[in-house]
Amino acid sequence: MAAAESEASYIDYEAFASPDFHAPSFANTLVLSTNDANDTSIDLSTPLSRVLFDVQEVDTHIDSLTTSSALPLIKHTSTRAKASTHVLDTLESQVQGLQQAYTRLHQDVVERYEQAEQVRLAADRLANTLRLARAVARCLQLGRTLEGNMVDTDKPREGYRSLAPAARTVLSLRQTLGPDDVAEARLLARVNAITALRTELLEPSERSLLAKSQQSVREFSMSTLAGSSGGAASVFAQHDDTRARTLAALHTLYLLSPVSLPPKSSTVRGATFNPTVLVTALQSYLQTSLTASATALARALATLPTLDRTLLDISARCQNIVALESLLSTAKPPVHPLLPSAPDSTPPAPLEPPPTFLGPLLAALDTSSLPSYFWRSLASSLAPRVQEIIARGGVSARTLKTNKDKVKDAVRECVHRGSQLPSSTGSKRVIGNWEREAAVMVGSILGSLGR
Repeated sequence: MAAAESEASYIDYEAFASPDFHAPSFANTLVLSTNDANDTSIDLSTPLSRVLFDVQEVDTHIDSLTTSSALPLIKHTSTRAKASTHVLDTLESQVQGLQQAYTRLHQDVVERYEQAEQVRLAADRLANTLRLARAVARCLQLGRTLEGNMVDTDKPREGYRSLAPAARTVLSLRQTLGPDDVAEARLLARVNAITALRTELLEPSERSLLAKSQQSVREFSMSTLAGSSGGAASVFAQHDDTRARTLAALHTLYLLSPVSLPPKSSTVRGATFNPTVLVTALQSYLQTSLTASATALARALATLPTLDRTLLDISARCQNIVALESLLSTAKPPVHPLLPSAPDSTPPAPLEPPPTFLGPLLAALDTSSLPSYFWRSLASSLAPRVQEIIARGGVSARTLKTNKDKVKDAVRECVHRGSQLPSSTGSKRVIGNWEREAAVMVGSILGSLGR
């Protein structure tokens, strides 16, 4: 014990083991303690001997501790090695169990999932194929129906009855060819039969329906002022047939007019559908009547003996327009399959059909009446033609000036006569008051003649 204390007091183990121990500082202190600061030379042998002695003492102390504690250290190391081996053996068995469980899970889950995924892909492709096959079958069925409808439209007497059904078939076929599913639409477009159906049947049929309907509108005539062969019964039957043909054509043009629905995010509700194809055909009919009337009347004013016959023809054209307006005002549009229908209890649909065919046409012409539009448009085109006759001079100008009162009365009578419904409709009453239109017509002719 005394030896241990002397050794402990001789070597300061705490100083050497301290984290703040600094070897250069310790060496400096040791040199200063063994030398005089005033000496000119420094003796390093003494501090070196002391350091070597301290190292030897520490080494001896370590050997003594190791020798006396060898058995406990070996026993402790052996115990830790055995414990480590036991832990390793236990972990290896558990890891092996985990590996076996993972292998079993891989077989039970991963492999089955991969097989199930392949089955799902196959089922998905089969479902897509089935949907495509059904769509192709429906397109072909509609194509066969459309072929039958188009054959019926070529019949001389009853062909007009198949115009509207054929137009509905065209719309159904277009809806089937353009589904909401973009992927399905692309697949349909890649089918050769569908491509042939579109180019060889659908598009030609739609053009044919438009042409036949537009022709029926162009040929609309119910006036008997120009003369008609046969008895009254024959005239009434002919005009009933004309009315039925025109209604069928109007329905067809209405159905084939493009529908542009607002986006679903739009807050616009209750807008009226504008059947552009129908309106364009009716505008063309009116423009044709106006052009023919203006040309014929200008020619008749230059050769007055033909004026009465020309004014009679113009009255007949206006009567046809009056009859057309009456027909448009009473004809309700058919149900359009592309227009959304909303029940009365819900807010109005974003796009609603017009109540009659007349509204969209009046809105396009910016007028309140078709006869008024006819007379005023005719009057606006007559003034420059009359001025041209007067500017040329000669017999035509002198005759026109001499007979201006007769011309005035004849034109006024033409306006009033043309403003009546055709006699074949069962009504001879004048629709509205046409004094202003008569005055405009008379003024357009006599205004250039002077007094």
